[in-house]
Amino acid sequence: MNQSYLKIYNNLINLTTNKNLYSNLKKQDTFSDRLTLFLIHFAFLLKNFKDKENKKTLQELYDFNFRQIELSIREIGYGDQSINKKMKDYINLFHSIVSEVHFWKENDINEKEKKISKLLTNFGNISVLVDYFNEFDDILSKKTLNSYLKSVSNQ
Repeated sequence: MNQSYLKIYNNLINLTTNKNLYSNLKKQDTFSDRLTLFLIHFAFLLKNFKDKENKKTLQELYDFNFRQIELSIREIGYGDQSINKKMKDYINLFHSIVSEVHFWKENDINEKEKKISKLLTNFGNISVLVDYFNEFDDILSKKTLNSYLKSVSNQ
């Protein structure tokens, strides 16, 4: 296991568990809510560092993160058949998230709010999340993937 990938994974988990992200929930958060937030963070990371130079590393990071997600689902207690279905659903969700954030900077606030509210239906006051992901995207765009692999910080 690559320690750098584990650091990035743990950093994404820390970002996902930020209590401020959950301040406008309509009801109790679920595993699915938390996983969707994780996948949104991960999609922004991939979007910002996607280039030919990083292709192999990003593929390895992708594989590592989805193995970790599968382990988490197993820990919850799902059986093998359920895990396969859940993983397929989560991978499909992730690819739809990647599509939603691909042109993030080109979208206006209303379009961003539509995209986030479609992904996070249990959350109110979507503008707070849009502001958060705008800032997260800006922070990522000012760094290199190598800086994250060597020394991961909490945003």
